[in-house]
Amino acid sequence: MYLGLDLGTSGVKAMLIDGDQTIIGSGNGSLDVSRPHSGWSEQEPAHWIRACEEAIDGLKAKFPKELAAVKGIGLSGQMHGATLLDADDKVLRPCILWNDTRSFKEAAALDADPRFRAITGNIVFPGFTAPKLAWVKNNEPEIFAKVAKVLLPKDYLRLWLTGEHISEMSDSAGTSWLDTGARKWSSELLAATDLTEDQMPSLVEGTEEAGRLRGELKSKWGIAGDVVVAGGAGDNAASACGMGTVAEGNAFVSLGTSGVLFAANASYLPKPESAVHAFCHALPTTWHQMGVILSATDALNWHSKVSGKPAADLVAELGEGLKAPTGVTFLPYLSGERTPHNDAVIRGAFLGLEHESSRAVLTQAVLEGVTFAIRDNLEALKSAGTSISRVTAIGGGSRSRYWLSSIATSLGVPVDIPADGDFGAAFGAARLGLIAATGADPVAVCSAPKTESVIEPEAGLHDAYEAAYQRYRAAYPAIRGLMN
Repeated sequence: MYLGLDLGTSGVKAMLIDGDQTIIGSGNGSLDVSRPHSGWSEQEPAHWIRACEEAIDGLKAKFPKELAAVKGIGLSGQMHGATLLDADDKVLRPCILWNDTRSFKEAAALDADPRFRAITGNIVFPGFTAPKLAWVKNNEPEIFAKVAKVLLPKDYLRLWLTGEHISEMSDSAGTSWLDTGARKWSSELLAATDLTEDQMPSLVEGTEEAGRLRGELKSKWGIAGDVVVAGGAGDNAASACGMGTVAEGNAFVSLGTSGVLFAANASYLPKPESAVHAFCHALPTTWHQMGVILSATDALNWHSKVSGKPAADLVAELGEGLKAPTGVTFLPYLSGERTPHNDAVIRGAFLGLEHESSRAVLTQAVLEGVTFAIRDNLEALKSAGTSISRVTAIGGGSRSRYWLSSIATSLGVPVDIPADGDFGAAFGAARLGLIAATGADPVAVCSAPKTESVIEPEAGLHDAYEAAYQRYRAAYPAIRGLMN
């Protein structure tokens, strides 16, 4: 058996698979996000361990014999989080998360240093790890002085599981400290933020061994033999492993808390000015590009909270067939935006409201706003040299066929819906655990699931969608000037 652990923003998922990659079962543990100030987003690392224990305890209650047979564990996690430890591995402050934008001034200062884009292949985004450490140095110098190790969220779980300070390439590529082409830490960039390589974890590939499960946890979970813990992956690269998006030309769209358009690459193709992320993949000698929007299902959940009606009910009010845009435009920039704007200050907006604008009209606009933000990502990927002919849909928002039809129509490509099953980050992490424990061929293991159905673009709505997208594009510069 092989265990995948996915540390997300809202919870930890533990998934158990067998040697044939059949899913045996899963367990979950919940997490909350603390937002003490505008633009801040934090979690206590101790809560990750609690949620992980909850998830594994849920598995053990239902599948004790199967859990006892685990030989490999893979880790997936939310990226970019700054988990700061002292010399005794004690947490110095709450982890600053991926969607925290407080360090936008520090990010701009680092990005102005041409070495960062040249070595990492990426803009220094406020959500990345390096500017967070610069913020801590500027605002919490007493904490910065005590930092002995900086770990990404999933790698803090690894420390708990194995006692090792280890990370891997795909997650580390999102720190602004990795030489992405060479797949190693850049001592030059670390020095630019007053850090050294000694304060970083060691690096392995996602398919390689990165520690062994501690005896205390093996006893607690009823496991007798040695358990290899794989390097694992950042959440999007792990999802790609679960979806089989590991070869040139493969792509997926993820509608989760954030939204992602992800394309696998056989070579390193940086174009930082496009705000496209060029990162290492979880498999050796592979890379990927992705565009990221900060609010996907998060935007619908915000609308649900304001409306006082469950998100699924709001979408159901739209009916079955895709409708032409109404003229109401929604900008989903509730906590700023990454691709293509790299703007921590911009905020969301409804435009074009009138007396006749019903709740359903607003819901439609929210879905379209996220769709158009993903279309922005497609245009950015094109400018960076990546061509996409179809995408596979994953994430909670992909349960809405209306939303997927909207995406297919705006992007102008078919959207594949995988056959029933869970092929996301936890599954991808379990696959990496299998590879690390058995030495199996990574590409053979990371195969694509069967396609259940395909959603084609609605040709009759192409022109209406294109006009609505152009309105959406024009809205950003118009309202940007109103933001302080």
